[in-house]
Amino acid sequence: MSYFEAIVLGIVQGLTEFLPVSSSGHLVLVQELLGVNPPGISFELVLHLGTLIAVFVYFRAEVKRLIRAAFGGGTGEDRKMILWLIIGTIPAGVLGILFKDFFEEAFASPVSTSWELIITGGILLATRFVRHGDRPITALSSFIMGCGQAIAIMPGISRSGTTIAAGLFARIKPAQVAEFSFLLSIPAVAGAILLDADEIVHVSDGMGGQYLAGALVSFGLGLLSVYVVLATVKRGKFDYFAYYCFAAGALGLYLFA
Repeated sequence: MSYFEAIVLGIVQGLTEFLPVSSSGHLVLVQELLGVNPPGISFELVLHLGTLIAVFVYFRAEVKRLIRAAFGGGTGEDRKMILWLIIGTIPAGVLGILFKDFFEEAFASPVSTSWELIITGGILLATRFVRHGDRPITALSSFIMGCGQAIAIMPGISRSGTTIAAGLFARIKPAQVAEFSFLLSIPAVAGAILLDADEIVHVSDGMGGQYLAGALVSFGLGLLSVYVVLATVKRGKFDYFAYYCFAAGALGLYLFA
């Protein structure tokens, strides 16, 4: 893998990780187009590490509050948020551990990924018919959003798309839904990275520079994507991304089916 290919994939990851269009699905299709085949899933994990750091940077104040609450400080609301995040993380954690090999094999199929992008489009389009609610996050709604995150382990299903859509269906305040979705990504992505940390440590000889370049690009553009998604959800334009997913999925089927 060249530096150019690593940077292109970093751009794809950074732009699509938080937009509801499935970064993993785009990585599968773009790698297939470029003929790039990084060993294992280590490169994808490094790119996800870059966008994970972007979430930490943007939500640094919220993360600090939650850390204080975890050690006995903070407010009751902060401690409640930690509980909701734990509940929301359970579905993806269980599925990720039990079906790890199955999900990793799914990354090898651009055709199924294309179909999953179309499914993501359908989920996003459905949010158009849901009136914005004003309910707070509860144990039940955090679990529902967590189930959306679990489904999104499949490469063509958008994590942010399914979690935010699930929250909107549960009539949670849009701004709160988006923030919770981003915070929910932290334990999920961090857990996936730790689960396969051995692959990252044993990077192929001579590939360290390419991995670093991809991670830096994904971090910068990932931070930009956070701003875009939050603004889009607040304005009630979330379903606009559905049409892009339909087009990307159809193009993938045309190229690879």
